Amino acid sequence: MSRNAASPKIKVWDTELTRRLGLRLPVVQGPLGGGLSSVELVGAVADAGGLGSFGVHHLTPQALLETASKVRARTAAPFALNLWMPCAYRQQRHIDAESFAQALALLAPFYEELGLALPEAPPAAWPDEREQMEALLEARPAVFSFVFGIPPADVLRRCRQLDILTLGAATTVAEARALEEAGVDMLVASGAEAGGHRVAFLEPPERGLIGLFSLLPQVVDAVRIPVLAAGGIADGRGMAAALLLGAQGVQLGTAFLACEESAASAVQRASLFQPQANDTVLTRVFSGRLARGIRNQFVERLQAVKDRLPGYPLLNSLTAELKRAAVAQQRPELMSLWSGQSAGLLRHRTAAALLTALEEQAQTLLGGL
Repeated sequence: MSRNAASPKIKVWDTELTRRLGLRLPVVQGPLGGGLSSVELVGAVADAGGLGSFGVHHLTPQALLETASKVRARTAAPFALNLWMPCAYRQQRHIDAESFAQALALLAPFYEELGLALPEAPPAAWPDEREQMEALLEARPAVFSFVFGIPPADVLRRCRQLDILTLGAATTVAEARALEEAGVDMLVASGAEAGGHRVAFLEPPERGLIGLFSLLPQVVDAVRIPVLAAGGIADGRGMAAALLLGAQGVQLGTAFLACEESAASAVQRASLFQPQANDTVLTRVFSGRLARGIRNQFVERLQAVKDRLPGYPLLNSLTAELKRAAVAQQRPELMSLWSGQSAGLLRHRTAAALLTALEEQAQTLLGGL
């Protein structure tokens, strides 16, 4: 009997995730934040049978609605929109003149190096999270995914009324239990290997740096709602291992960020296939919140003074122009190169090729058990 005809193929992908959303594969494209998501990536993942996600936390309510409309024009398949919840850790929306001057002094060499003028005043306010949630409810995606906390009870209730599946993120067992107790439908167990921001919300993220394959079975045992796995999964071996440990699906971020359909720059995508991608660091110097990315000059030069920099979203706004200029000038040493710890496993440059490889390798491993 050929591998494609083997009977386990149907059973392997019959999970809570695929049943609830009518997916062919139990694979979620991680919601790439800060402008790294794209309509084309969401559509390509949907075409291949997975769940595409769009990180909209940086968008105004109107831009969020426009994005949802563009995704629907690209695909009729279910998709997720992802927001960041308000989080007390390292949250700083206001800054006094003295602290602003101190932050600018630390960042001034980078502005100068990139040929940029120093800002004269603190950046404008970040979009209001409650207004974003209202826009998301109006957009009515199949999935409302969120990080850094839990939406208000009335928002979760309205999601149930609108048949929007809610998907939270947990970095510890305590956070997983909090999500379940709040009435969230599913959760992602996010291991410390994951790229981008650490999404802890009950305690500072440094207290929850648990590897995925230690965290995942503990979370599965602790809650009754379906659990997805994220963090360091980049091939079918990781996918198969997560499913064997009780996950109902997997979420991949870095592997999809490396695909040509993502909104990452060509320089950023190329960096994920370089040897230096194996050297990642957890740092606050780009946004004010702890995040994992490839170690570079920007990180090395600011790491020693990280505690003198403002918190999120102020620092994120102050470095936004720097990051855009570094991309435009093709200066990876000054870019925020988000990456998980499994970049060395990346092989595929398109979403379709990645999902095909994931399915075939995981099917071979699981089908033989």
